[in-house]
This record gives sequence, structure tokens and C-alpha cells, in this order.
Amino acid sequence: MQLFSKQSPFYNLAIFYLFVSIITRIVLLFHPITQTSFTFFDSIKIFFLGLISDAFVFVVASALLWIYLLFLSNSKFNKPWGYIIFGFFIALLLYVLSGKSILHEYGGSLPEIGISFIALKTILFGLMLFLPKYRSKIRFALYSLTLFIFVLIIIQNGISEYFFWNEFGVRYNFIAVDYLVYTNTVIGNIMESYPVVPLFIGVGILALIFTILIVKKSKNYLDELPNFLDKIKNFGVYIVLFLISIIAIPNLAKLQNSSNVFTNELQSNGLYKFYLAFMNSELDYNKFYKTLPENEAFALLKNQIPTISRESTSRDIKSNTIENHKNVVLITIESYSAEFLKTYGNDQGITPFIDSLATKSLLFSNLYAVGNRTVRGLEAVTLCFPPTAGESIVKRVDNKNKFSTGSIFKKRGYAVKYLYGGDAFFDNMEDFFAGNGYDIVDKKTLKPEEITFSNVWGVCDEDMANKAIKVMNEESKTGKPFFNHWMTVSNHRPFTYPDGKIDISGSAKSREGGVKYTDYALGKFFAMAKKQSWFKNTIFVIVADHCASSSGKTELPVDKYRIPAMIYAPGFIEPKRYTNLMSQIDLMPTLFGLLNFNYQSKFYGQDVLKSDYKPRALIATYQDLGLIKDNVLTIISPVRKAKQFQLTLQPKGGLNTDFQLFYEQKPLAKERLDLINETISYYQTASYLLKKKKYQK
Repeated sequence: MQLFSKQSPFYNLAIFYLFVSIITRIVLLFHPITQTSFTFFDSIKIFFLGLISDAFVFVVASALLWIYLLFLSNSKFNKPWGYIIFGFFIALLLYVLSGKSILHEYGGSLPEIGISFIALKTILFGLMLFLPKYRSKIRFALYSLTLFIFVLIIIQNGISEYFFWNEFGVRYNFIAVDYLVYTNTVIGNIMESYPVVPLFIGVGILALIFTILIVKKSKNYLDELPNFLDKIKNFGVYIVLFLISIIAIPNLAKLQNSSNVFTNELQSNGLYKFYLAFMNSELDYNKFYKTLPENEAFALLKNQIPTISRESTSRDIKSNTIENHKNVVLITIESYSAEFLKTYGNDQGITPFIDSLATKSLLFSNLYAVGNRTVRGLEAVTLCFPPTAGESIVKRVDNKNKFSTGSIFKKRGYAVKYLYGGDAFFDNMEDFFAGNGYDIVDKKTLKPEEITFSNVWGVCDEDMANKAIKVMNEESKTGKPFFNHWMTVSNHRPFTYPDGKIDISGSAKSREGGVKYTDYALGKFFAMAKKQSWFKNTIFVIVADHCASSSGKTELPVDKYRIPAMIYAPGFIEPKRYTNLMSQIDLMPTLFGLLNFNYQSKFYGQDVLKSDYKPRALIATYQDLGLIKDNVLTIISPVRKAKQFQLTLQPKGGLNTDFQLFYEQKPLAKERLDLINETISYYQTASYLLKKKKYQK
């Protein structure tokens, strides 16, 4: 059982990981931010139970190391297996180099990464195959490099946990997940905040020293590699340990039940906390953000939504005229920034159809997306709910039976569907929409003859447009009204689409091409829709899910949240322009107002055409939660921070005031406490309603 002997790298790395974990706990225990005292029992939990948890976490986290060690072998270079394996690597490399692999389909830097990795693997295997007398030296070099990488990761994780604790006073949570999403911003912040070069040099030297020690202790492992029978035994033992660890880790986490929060945090394992944060997708609002007394927060919210009562957003929406049960088609367009449209000053001519449709629609010229991911946009138009801290509700476990736009239509006998050109399993969309009463029409439901072009994200928007027309034709035969929500996919990397449709080749893989092809496909959809019997009795709502890019000079660059939105219903809704500030969450409640729906609402979104609407917009990342109002952007973020920026328009010549996009964001000279409290009221109450399950249908 060489893999588990004291000379094995697995054993030595485990000891090293536990050593670093103990040192990390001691450092965090005596950190100035840990302002509490611990009982003897607390100390036992922190170090004894914590160490056991660390050991189990290492077993799971070291799976890749175990696989690497398992495949160390001399026999695989014997004839004919060595040549077969080498031939496989050559074939795989040629496939990736052909430019037709799935890596190339996705685009970006993925093909280069894939080619580099496979080429390196092929070269190294070839050297070890054809130069057997150098095989042991090459293997030793690769073995040492592998151990160095694992040692470096262990040390880097310990240091990262220190800095995270230094800022937030907890182990990893969803903020750490957020940091992986916004890598560029985080790296920039680190570069400005810490002496990065000396720190990295120090970490590198430490990693090198400990790697040398571990290599010296375990180098005999390479001289006596396990035979096949030993590997089978090792495999069995590791699998048993792995399964025990999978069961033990969450059960040990349940023992983190002290009334002392610091005891629980120090007892926990940072890697497991990171995993939980990633899976649960939530960030405790009350723990990390500025708060108000609950009744005060709802009282402030009532100033914005006057008809709500008590600690809820429930209110009666009344109309003076009869309800109009027209069909509704909601189209959310992938990554469609307002700045793509000619209306907003773009001179590339890439949105001719949408520009034309805007002149025939009720156009909302000053509307902001709530976030910068598709699931945030879907959440906004489906739940009409603020973007709470952490991941979108779409991706959370508790995402079903919510008060939604679909539930409003369902109560009126509408057929309710979600249409998506890809696999709706992606981003948890299928689970979310099915769990809220929508029927799903996605790529899986298309017949082979209905697909003319597809890429890694799904069928092209034309194919889905054709499918949507078929679905709506069938629905119209039932005599029931329908509500269909179609999410487009073509304006997404790798920006590939059928050639010959627009004047930008699909092989160019350009953002401009993706934008223009989506515009073309929407034009085709509406051309087909106008020929159908149901067209005159249908309202079309068109809105982007988010902008194409979210990065900027500030945490929340407002121009990166401005999106096009319009409601099109010739003969029913008069073409005009609504210019007041509004949010993505207001779009569907405004539509319900146009349809004269009478219902009890829980929406935070409001009918912006009503006289009591007060202009504002909510925008956010996973942790920075913002409110735009009175030309001020207020941002609340962990840990209980608040920032405010004066928004000063930077006008672009020759462009109508309603379509100006760019603002200078300067720190506010004098704090507007009223706006800070209003921002808190939106996000705190939203978090409260979710936590208390008061946003169910």
C-alpha cells in the first residue's frame, strides 16, 4: 500500500496540509478582528473537530493528486500500449489543431489553452516513450513540479484565508466566489492594497522549500512504483476514504453550533465553506450589510411603494376598466447593451430591425438592467424582485413556487411557456421555470429537421424563432391566451451563426456579428408573426437580459447597465417614448397595467405609468447593491460599507438627451443619508422576504 505509506507523497502532502491548517487557525484565533474569548470546550471544537474536518477535506480535495499518482507507471510504455497511447495523443492534438473542436466552437482563449496542454502532454509522453534512459529523470522533474503546484496551492490558500479573515472576519463565503467571477477587479484591488511582489516571492520561496522536503521524503515512491495489484488495493482504500469523507464533512459541519460565531468559523474548513457558498449561492444580508430595524426598513419601502402593508410587499392592484387577456410574448435578448442601438448613438448599423421597431413601440429609453448575468435578467422579468446579495434566485435551491409573472398569467387561464434555444438545464433555468409553473421548450424538444445551425450554446435564433411560431400556432388553436417567454442565445461567445444571413461572416466570431445576426433573426420572427392569425391579439415585450460588458472604472458603472426595452402592439399601444428612470423589474408590472389586470401583487417592480411611481433604478453585482436616484448612485457592500457617487452627464454631441448613456461618477461631497437608508430598505426587506418565505405565490 505504497500510496498510504509514510514515504508516499499523498501522506506527506496530507501532513503538510494539516500543518498549514493548524497554523492558519492559530493566526486567525489571535487576529485583532477576533474580538471574543473562548472556553476550553470551544478550543477543543476549534482544533480537534477542525483538524478531523481538515483531514476529510484533504481526502476529497486531493482526488486529482491521487489520480496522478495512480497513473504513474512503467508498463504503459511497453509495446504495444505505449505506441497506442502516443497515437491517441497525436490524434487528439490533430483534432484540436483542426480548428473544429468544441474548444474552438466556444472561442476565446480556450483553444490556445487546450492546444498547449495537449501538445505538452504529447511531447512529454513521447520523450518518455522514445528516450527510456531519460525516463526516470523526466518523471522526477514532472513529479517535483506536480508536488510544487500542490504545495503552492496549500500555502496560497492559507494566506488567502488570512486576508479574507482580515477583511471580513469569517472563512470563505459567497464573496470569495464573487471574487473568482470578477477576477480582473479583484486582482487590481489586491495590487493596490498589498505588497504583491514581495508577498508572491515569499510564497514561492516557502513553496520551494517545503516541496524539496516532501520530495526528499517521498522520492523512494518513484523507485518502487506500485504494481497493478497494489493499485487496485490503493484504489479500493481511497474510494472507501473518499466516501467516508463525503459523509463525514457535512455532519462535522453540523457540529459548528456554538453561540460564539468565531468558534464556528474557526472550527470550519475554508475550502468546504467555499464549496457551500458556491452551491448555496447566498450571502447573509444582515451579517454583512448595513441594516435598519425591520419595521423602519418596511416603513421606508412604503414611501416608495405607498400601498404596501405591514412587513410585506402585498398590495391590491386595481383597474377601472375590464381586463384585456391578449397573448403576450416576452423576448429577452442575450447581452444586448443599449449602446449597440443607433438610437443611443451607435453608427455601425448593427441593429436595423430593433431600431425600426423602437419607433413603432412604447420605448423605455431610460431603463437599467438589475445585473450583469442572464439569470439576473430572467429573475428581474419573472419575479420583478431586487437583485439580492449572492447568486440569482434562479440558481438557488429555494427557487420554486414564487410569486411570478407566470403565476399572474396562469390565474387567468394562460398557457405559460419558457422557450430557450439551448439546454434549459444550463444555469438551472429548467429547474427554476418548471418549478414556477412554466412548460419548457428548449433544444431537447426540437426535431433534427428543425435544426439548421447550432453551436455550444444551442440552436441559432432563427431556428428558435421558427419553433416559437410553431408553438404559438398550436397554442392559438386551443382558444386560450398564451404567455411565452423566449430567451435568445446567438449573441454570445463564440458568436457563430449561419453564413449568408448578414454582411458579417459567422466565422469572424465577432460581437458585432452576434448583435447583427440576433437583430436579423428577430426581424425574421416578426415577419413570420405578422402573417399569423394571432398576431393582432398579441403584445410583444422586448428587453435585453443585461449588457455585453460589466467592467468599468467604478464598482457599478451605470452605462454598463443601460439596456433597450420596448412594448410593441400595433393598434393597441401607441408608439411613444417613456423617458423616466426605471428598472428592469418594472417592465412586466407596467405591462399588467396596460392590460388592466386586477391582482394582489407582491412585486417590488411597479407600473411606471401610474402617477404614484417614483423614478429609481436598482443595479447590482453579486455583492455590491446599488440604487440610482436623484442623479446619485448609492452602493452598499460588505462589510457594512456605503458609497455614494454624483452622476454628472457627459453628453455626446448630436444625440438626444433621452439617449445619453455616459455619466461621470464622482464621490458625493456630502452624504445623502436618506438615499443610503432607502437603498438599505430595498435590499434588506427583499432578503427578509426570501428568508421568511414570504415571496411565494
